[in-house]
Amino acid sequence: MLLALDVGNTETTLGLFRGDRLENYWRLTTTSQRTPDEWAAAITAYLTQAGRSTQEVRAAAVASVAPTVTQSVCEGVERATTVRPMVVDARSRLPITLDVDEPLTVGADRIVNTLAASQLFGQDTIVVDFGTATTFDCITGDGRFIGGVIMPGVRTAADDLVRKTAKLPATELTPPERVIGRRTEDCIRAGVLWGTVDAVDGLVRRIKAEWPNGRSPKVVATGGLAALVAPLSREIEAVHPDLTLVGLRFAAAALGLKW
Repeated sequence: MLLALDVGNTETTLGLFRGDRLENYWRLTTTSQRTPDEWAAAITAYLTQAGRSTQEVRAAAVASVAPTVTQSVCEGVERATTVRPMVVDARSRLPITLDVDEPLTVGADRIVNTLAASQLFGQDTIVVDFGTATTFDCITGDGRFIGGVIMPGVRTAADDLVRKTAKLPATELTPPERVIGRRTEDCIRAGVLWGTVDAVDGLVRRIKAEWPNGRSPKVVATGGLAALVAPLSREIEAVHPDLTLVGLRFAAAALGLKW
């Protein structure tokens, strides 16, 4: 089996693949305070709860945007499974081309997202990933990553709004029924969610207007908050919540891992 780990700034997502099939996945908080032994214990516990043995893991792949955590995660994976994980980044030899000015600065999550889109859809695609940041990643049908956009994430913006104001309360992010809020919490929900939706739709339209070959790319959403925002959007066509993990599976195969 393949253990895939997407290490984000806020959460780490683990996926367990049998062949091409994602059989289990889990989320846990990303923290630099967690030791390799603690990562190993968490991985072992998740696998055990799912009725799996750590010895069933034959290969592991990691995509990380949290450099201070990456080494501990990799050591934890190896202690739990005895498998040394492959770290996927901009230096990895993958079947996509990073056709940007500074390819080595492209985040691993953006790389595996667009790799998955290229392999699954085979057409020009914009991947909108709703995480700590909201990223828009553009890949052509022939596998060229041509860049994108990075904006603050939904929850990042909401938390920053509450933290930097004296009287605005923390608010659960649920879709508002109206734009004009009659309570402070409703005003915050409307501002954060509809503001995000309009920003996403507006940026997608601008990206489409600049698309190099004149085609209209497919727009797919992924990430922990995709299910919250995508139904409100006019531009997002589909939600693929496991796209990053699937991209790691494609990367692992391209790099010669066997499971």
